[in-house]
Amino acid sequence: MGERPQGDGEAVDCAGVLLRLFEFVDNETGPVDRARIQAHLDDCGSCLAEYDRDLLLKALVRRACARQSAPPELRSQILTRITSTQVTVVRRTET
Repeated sequence: MGERPQGDGEAVDCAGVLLRLFEFVDNETGPVDRARIQAHLDDCGSCLAEYDRDLLLKALVRRACARQSAPPELRSQILTRITSTQVTVVRRTET
């Protein structure tokens, strides 16, 4: 695993691809990044294997979630926790 040069002279390394793989799988990358990641996957067997595992994982989760849905109360609690922000202020006392 290493850097793979792209057509525009920039290189995408395996670590960078693996960090963005979920975005790529979910079609959340921009067209330039998507092309770079795809070119890397076309060239790098180990990253392609990781991509295939991510696709399989997503399909398994989708299939498992299709059988059941969360109760409305649970969904509401989860959404509330996701959207709430907590700030903790620590004040130092001078001695």
